[in-house]
Amino acid sequence: MCDYSLHAVASRPARLGEILTTTKFRNSSTRGFAALDEPNIAVCVMPGTELAFEQDVAWERPFSFFRRRLRAGRLVRFRRVDPANPYAHHDAVEFPDGRTVLLTILQPRQRATVLQLPAERQDGVGSEPITTSSPHEPDLPGSELARRSHV
Repeated sequence: MCDYSLHAVASRPARLGEILTTTKFRNSSTRGFAALDEPNIAVCVMPGTELAFEQDVAWERPFSFFRRRLRAGRLVRFRRVDPANPYAHHDAVEFPDGRTVLLTILQPRQRATVLQLPAERQDGVGSEPITTSSPHEPDLPGSELARRSHV
């Protein structure tokens, strides 16, 4: 499900392996993800989805020209935040260090690849992803698979 502010934008679910870009949509005051070949369609990312950005993720920060740029990394997990507030933006990305940044403040035109979609529970609600190894990526330190293989 996409953020509430994207209700006036056509949308579809994310697909494994596709490249997304952060963008601002017409008829909306917010930002979200779009596929490179479908710039006017919001790509809805489920909580728990893992994304790898091409470069360190950049976001807008007030008065950032007075501060050094924070390095957060390229690997993120998609999250929903502040679910009790129906009028707040809920879509966010979480970095391995626990820092969470709202999707609406990510700088536009950043590319990210969908690495892993969340597993589906019996009730159809997305849960935490099942960690599997990929021939393209080595096991990440601290991943469930890496922990199991060392036990």
